[in-house]
Amino acid sequence: MDLHEIYLQVRRQDIAYIKFIVESYELLGILRTVDSEEAVIVLLVLEDSLTLAREVLAALAGEVDLKEVPRPAGLGGDWLLGDLAIHGRDAGEET
Repeated sequence: MDLHEIYLQVRRQDIAYIKFIVESYELLGILRTVDSEEAVIVLLVLEDSLTLAREVLAALAGEVDLKEVPRPAGLGGDWLLGDLAIHGRDAGEET
């Protein structure tokens, strides 16, 4: 099955709420923070749940500020299992 990545720019204070809503739907997807400084998150969704995920995000957009953004530059091909590029920057390393 295909895994879809939906990147979102949100307000930092809304990340926990969005995560709570996503997790309240069984098997909807996995939410990860990509860049806590810029409040960019990613919702990882399987093909079977994509329609529901889009519906949930549309409903959430009526409650919190969120907008879909392109995949941030600098993320490796398998960034979920490796370090995110942003971690190097946070640690004072060059990326």
